[in-house]
Amino acid sequence: MMKKVGVAILGVGVVGGGTFQTLTEHREFYRQTQNVDIVVESVLDNNRARAMSIGVPEEILASSIAEVVTNPAVDIVVETIGGCGVAKDFILAALNEGKTVVTANKELISKHWHDLERAAKRNSCGLYFEASCVGGVPIIRTLLDGVQANRITHMMGIVNGTTNYILTQMTQSGAEYADALKEAQRLGYAEFDPTADVDGFDATYKLSILSSMAFHTKVPYTKIFREGIREVSSKDIAFGKELGYTLKLLAIGKNTEKGIEVRVHPTFIPSSHPLASVNDSYNAVFLTGDAVEDVMLYGRGAGSLPTSSAVVGDVIFAATHSDIKYSTFKNTATADPKTKFVTNFESAYYIRLLVEDKAGVLAKLTGIFAKYGVSIVEIAQKGEGENGRLPLIIFTHKTAENSVKNVVAKINASDLASVQSVIRVEA
Repeated sequence: MMKKVGVAILGVGVVGGGTFQTLTEHREFYRQTQNVDIVVESVLDNNRARAMSIGVPEEILASSIAEVVTNPAVDIVVETIGGCGVAKDFILAALNEGKTVVTANKELISKHWHDLERAAKRNSCGLYFEASCVGGVPIIRTLLDGVQANRITHMMGIVNGTTNYILTQMTQSGAEYADALKEAQRLGYAEFDPTADVDGFDATYKLSILSSMAFHTKVPYTKIFREGIREVSSKDIAFGKELGYTLKLLAIGKNTEKGIEVRVHPTFIPSSHPLASVNDSYNAVFLTGDAVEDVMLYGRGAGSLPTSSAVVGDVIFAATHSDIKYSTFKNTATADPKTKFVTNFESAYYIRLLVEDKAGVLAKLTGIFAKYGVSIVEIAQKGEGENGRLPLIIFTHKTAENSVKNVVAKINASDLASVQSVIRVEA
């Protein structure tokens, strides 16, 4: 006998609407291939007209969350509202009624995962969030059920489609940040207020979730070093390109002997690296495990149907699996006191300066680098000068973040040069 599973969808905007469309149009396909009949039994959206315009029958439109979670026909509740306000209240209401929850809400999972999981465990129901990270790319399932034989030592990913689109335009057309952002907003890749994306918050929430799962310990988003792309210049992208590097906003996690290192920032990577060819709104995550070595997952990082693909994947998984998995670590509000975090991380660096065109200046500058133990790999003059100052590009060997900060502060306090940009470099 085929199992019937009832689903409620909270919010039918971009992702929720795509989820309703996918579940409705593919219902017979799932019956045939998954041996389960998944039926949308309830929809809650404060814009009833919008819901009906995408085909939601009026008779399944709920008027309150209480109506949804007390409906005996509903087994799984899908939340696509977003944010940490009403979405959290609605998810807790569903979990406390014993309903399994599927969500695409990365901010909520990053900030309140512990609260939600506690409620799920208490009521013996599932909590699934594949769509919270990297859109349609099945990274959560891979970490849970694909590479669990490994100790993951390194994770590096392009996890935000908006910033990747902007940087792609700056790389390919030479556009400045402001113009590339306007084009991303025009095409719908960037919000009117792009802060969450361009300042790195979105990527930080995702890295918090992914690194917690990969390294089997809670990594709060507050432990992650974050720097966005607002200050990125097309000059630096062009100079890097000449020298064989591509600029990406990367989410980086490393599990080292010194501790866990987690950071989000613009990064130069060799143009031969697989992540360098991930362009526009596409995302990818590059994993390194002690047994499998390198694995890369690539695909659409956002959008109605790619994200709904991940949501519906979780719905199908929940509908066809009676066993429930929770976190492989102690999931609390803060990090485990035993977990060490590296704050003074090491990286190679690209530094662009405007230097006084005078004899002896270069020797004094290299002396400052030497004073703080920063070893230089290459020095190159690039571009034309400004007001008697010449542009100079310096690449360093791998060195400590704090050492580079000291060098930059010392140079800027002198009359020798001014530091225009500092970009970290990963192999």
